[in-house]
Amino acid sequence: MKLIIASIISFLIVASSCNVSRHLPPGEKLYRGATVKVQKEKDVKASAKTLQKQLKVATRPAPNKYLLGQPYKVWWWYFIGEPKRPKGIKAFLRDKLGEPPVLSSRVNATVVAQNMNAYLDNIGYFHSTVTGDTINKGMYVKAIYSAHVFPQHTIRNISWVSDSSALLKILEGKKNTKTLLKPGMPYRLSDIQAERERLDFKVKTKGFYYFNPDYILAYVDSTIGNYKVDLFLAVKNTTPELAKHPYSINRITVFPNYTLLKPSADSSKQGLIKIDGLLIGDTLHTFKPALFKHTITYRPGNIYSSTSQNTTLNRLINLGAFKFSKNSFEPVKDTVNPYRLNVFYYLTPAKRKALQAEINGFAKDNKYLGSQLSLNWKDRNTFRGSEQLGIKLYGSFEISTTDSLKANDNFRVGTEATINFPRYLIPFIKVKENNLYPARTQLLLGYEYFIKKSFYTKNIFRFNYEFQWKESANKQHILTPVSIAFLNASNVTDSFYKAIINNPSLAFNIYNEAIIGSYYTYTHNTLNPSAKNQWYFSAGLDAAGNILGLISGAKQSRSKSIFGTPFAQYIKGDIDGRFTKRLPNKLIWANRLQIGIGFPYHNSAFLPFSKQYIVGGSSSIRGFAVRSMGPGSYLPTLQEQLYFQTIGGDYKLLGNTELRFPLFGRFGGAVFTDAGNVWTRDTILFGRAGQLKKDFLKELAVAAGIGLRIDASVVIIRFDLGIPLRKPYLPDGQRWVFNKIAFGDKTWRKDNLVLNIAIGYPF
Repeated sequence: MKLIIASIISFLIVASSCNVSRHLPPGEKLYRGATVKVQKEKDVKASAKTLQKQLKVATRPAPNKYLLGQPYKVWWWYFIGEPKRPKGIKAFLRDKLGEPPVLSSRVNATVVAQNMNAYLDNIGYFHSTVTGDTINKGMYVKAIYSAHVFPQHTIRNISWVSDSSALLKILEGKKNTKTLLKPGMPYRLSDIQAERERLDFKVKTKGFYYFNPDYILAYVDSTIGNYKVDLFLAVKNTTPELAKHPYSINRITVFPNYTLLKPSADSSKQGLIKIDGLLIGDTLHTFKPALFKHTITYRPGNIYSSTSQNTTLNRLINLGAFKFSKNSFEPVKDTVNPYRLNVFYYLTPAKRKALQAEINGFAKDNKYLGSQLSLNWKDRNTFRGSEQLGIKLYGSFEISTTDSLKANDNFRVGTEATINFPRYLIPFIKVKENNLYPARTQLLLGYEYFIKKSFYTKNIFRFNYEFQWKESANKQHILTPVSIAFLNASNVTDSFYKAIINNPSLAFNIYNEAIIGSYYTYTHNTLNPSAKNQWYFSAGLDAAGNILGLISGAKQSRSKSIFGTPFAQYIKGDIDGRFTKRLPNKLIWANRLQIGIGFPYHNSAFLPFSKQYIVGGSSSIRGFAVRSMGPGSYLPTLQEQLYFQTIGGDYKLLGNTELRFPLFGRFGGAVFTDAGNVWTRDTILFGRAGQLKKDFLKELAVAAGIGLRIDASVVIIRFDLGIPLRKPYLPDGQRWVFNKIAFGDKTWRKDNLVLNIAIGYPF
């Protein structure tokens, strides 16, 4: 058998090789790639391997892909042949699975060697030389490059050739510690270019509107010996006079109804309204002038600053009321004081009102399938201040797919109204802010009617008063000083009351409850999405009933009420940390750690069901389904899975690690390990087994598995197959179940293999 397989592979290799050579144009060969040889002087610190890797980046063109020494994609390209239609199946198979040949006529070793030589000069390896040539071998041609590398030069001194002008004083910046050029560092042209960009940004914040980084001249003296250079910086003599002077703002005019269809009418200067130094040309009275007073961060008389300008433009874009935003600066025509600018903002409003209908299907981690229909109406300029009013109507149903939950269908009907203000909305207090992103205040009012078939119904009322603001592009704060939820249960069935007789803790599912509190969330992530190391950190604090408990003197569970309803009393903190590292060969190593601590007290024996922590499912411990394990060493019964609104806990610990790798095309794979559990503070729901104990780490659940990801452009479709490795509900000493893995056993597969289907990555 092995001989047959080897013979088939050999035949395919020979056949593909012959097929490709037969199709090559006359006199052409197939480019096989490049080899870079490095000879370095004794004082060169970089390794030959590092230099080879750097120089190989400059080699052109890129060769075809090879398998077992053969250009299999080129073979497929010729095998499929020229398609008759550019968008047919044949064209698709040729373009996606094959690639055109890279021919020897495209290789110019002399030019590539010159580029390599220039690259070495640009990173300080002066006096180095690179030569290039090609060699023929059968149907292939290969490029050979030889580099003779001398030591890299370092910077000895940096000095400005300057005079006493204001511009030169800003550029020279004696006390500036943020310079990218410092004595002792290696010479690199890229560092000089980056420093020029940094200096350009700096002077543009000081009023030099017409300055350009190309006006900065840098020249190097590499003759001082000992592999050192002196770097001299200066402003070019050809720099225009207008670029040497700071400009101030003369006038700011805003046209909030600008359109390309009627530019002359929209940019008319007739009928301008003046407010706080701004001129507003809104003849249609679409927006309140105060909107621009809050959004524009500078005023006439201020020195021009690119930072203020970028901040204002970004704030206008993020209002959500405008489809397009652009600006222009025009110098004032005044011979006495010419260094002033008139600023114009041209804003094209977005369509004010929109109605959207949405229908979708879903599968939940708790084995429910369902569908939801929603109608969403939005007004982007409700009170003429870019306020966004949204009204949502929705209805949904959920049907269980497991035997234990059948006839336990759920139905929801609800409405939700939100209004979003692009500023801080605080009674009797005005907050002046000029951040890059406008702050937002959101008011939410919602109602939901929930039917748990055969058991009970619930009326849920919600109100939120929330602030959102960004400290920077990667730092966000959310503060909700007032969050109110009322839950009222009714229409409880006899069957549910009978179940309560056997398990009294089920009664907590139908208790009315009020949740009145506040919460705060801070999120920080890596700014550069393509960075090698990606960090994400989120921390939140949620508190409810503390002031009410202090006023009422609550000391025991459900002993005090507000409006006839017992209120929840707790403090809850969450931390979510993630680290993702990009490895060679397009591998990605992703990690997550979640810690949640809830402290219910006095008027609450446990966290409200909507606030409890849960584990299991497609984004948690993927070898366990939701509601199938925990808290602690407790194993939920089928009855509890049927009746409990949530099977969770007051504490949570979860860790995940996952290695992601490409497969082919839009397909990717993953291997993962998950570990964690939840615990309760009290024994009232799940007894001593679910309570947090000193040896809680012995009750961690562990799972592992493999995954398949499909990049469908808009979304990532994810399939994860997990198996439990450690079951915390088994007796201590028997919880690791490696020795019980039996893929050939149908019963074991049914009880242990958990397929998770989801949209997006788990973390």
